[in-house]
Amino acid sequence: MALLSKKNKPSQKAYAVVTGAGSGIGRSFALELAKRGGDVICADIDLSSAQETVDLIQSMTSTSAYAVHCDVGLKESVHALVEQAEQLLGHPVTLLINNAGMGMVGPVEDATQEEILQLMNLNVVGSVQMMSAVLPRMREEKSGKIINISSIGSEMGLPFRGFYSASKSALDKVTEAIRYEVSAWSIDVCTLHLGDIKTKIAENRVKTKVSEPYQKTFEKIYSIMNAHVDDGTEPLEVAEYIEKLLAKKSWKAHYYFGKFGQKIGVPLKWILPQNFYENLMRKYNQMD
Repeated sequence: MALLSKKNKPSQKAYAVVTGAGSGIGRSFALELAKRGGDVICADIDLSSAQETVDLIQSMTSTSAYAVHCDVGLKESVHALVEQAEQLLGHPVTLLINNAGMGMVGPVEDATQEEILQLMNLNVVGSVQMMSAVLPRMREEKSGKIINISSIGSEMGLPFRGFYSASKSALDKVTEAIRYEVSAWSIDVCTLHLGDIKTKIAENRVKTKVSEPYQKTFEKIYSIMNAHVDDGTEPLEVAEYIEKLLAKKSWKAHYYFGKFGQKIGVPLKWILPQNFYENLMRKYNQMD
């Protein structure tokens, strides 16, 4: 904690944009950055929710915070957000937290093309569009930081969360690629892989059709998913971790935050024989 007690904290001079800041983890990110002295644009598709976050910030701090509507799936909305952010902050964006996204559950077989494309557009294309919008000014300034919020589930194909896992895995690979591309301008990019966080995500997940052959197994696993969220890490703990991440002199491509039982699944996948690992995952999901 000595790191966080220094007079000049990494977020004190941040000019930050947090997407999906109207609730859950995004709101916690925005609050924590503001409490530590950063100026924050709280962007969300639901402007009233973003304003609630701003109202909380203003009741707790003296830092500047602004609510801005943004649908990260629409290029025009993204560029309008970044232009407005620079005007409101009076400074180019120095920190982007790409948090906006959606969850989707259901059998791979039953997902429609429209559902798959909606998920990929928000979780992958939306994050890429946000990065593309802030990078020109970051290159001019020869500095900047981007944190893409991913999932521990991106490292494995989880039952009934196949397309969600795939969307976050795609974002991981984009992050790895762009790190090479922007390193010449001293711009740091990473993914923060989260385990289950105690939020209202269950209320906001898209649930696809579940055909009869899958219904019994799906309902069992869906109940386990929700139980894991209810027992998940508090959003504030994740937000506080961001400060430690910002304090690092150099970034790796990937960071993992969550309960040990979930984080350990990542190295185990690469260490254990594939069939053995799959059997462990089946037991973890109570499929046997």
